[in-house]
Amino acid sequence: MLLRIHPETPSQRQVQKAVEILQNGGVLVFPTDTVYGLGCDVFNHKAVERVARIKGIELAKANFSFICHSLSQLTDYARHVNNPTFKLMKQCLPGPYTFVLEASSNVPRIFRNRKKTIGIRIPKNNIILEVVRELGNAVLTTSIHDEDEVLDYTTDPELIYDHYKNLVDAVIHGGYGNNIPSTVIDCTQQVPYVLRQGIGTLDL
Repeated sequence: MLLRIHPETPSQRQVQKAVEILQNGGVLVFPTDTVYGLGCDVFNHKAVERVARIKGIELAKANFSFICHSLSQLTDYARHVNNPTFKLMKQCLPGPYTFVLEASSNVPRIFRNRKKTIGIRIPKNNIILEVVRELGNAVLTTSIHDEDEVLDYTTDPELIYDHYKNLVDAVIHGGYGNNIPSTVIDCTQQVPYVLRQGIGTLDL
């Protein structure tokens, strides 16, 4: 299914269709403020396993992130967020950043790796934020990669649909995506540091 949703003013009816797919254990491809993402409801174990299979990676070694709709939802999945980290996140989010934080006990066991950390995203994209808000909990996200070694990421949602239509339950067409991923910031140490430089620029 190709779901066309306006990026500035998402249709509530179309957003609800995406939410129902997630509630039924489905997998989506969706736009963010960086590259298009592949994901599902974080609490649906079978859907999470399916995302890992689509990506061709072992679940135990996967570095999946959670998309939250706001900083208020952050405490559901991260613990011990100190004031400097919270201020940094408030400064950057919504935006093209992934913050690595200590995972709380609410995070399903399959995500709690040996480091017991979780990546948190609040992208500046109305579509996925509305989907997460309506769903009521975080959505797993991982970047989709292009098979072409020259192009790391596919930006055209029509081409994305052609590639993923038989692998996922729906592709959300929300306009062209970016081809640069988010900047990943590790906040589990005393001083935050950049794990991966992406589209977001930040002076730490």
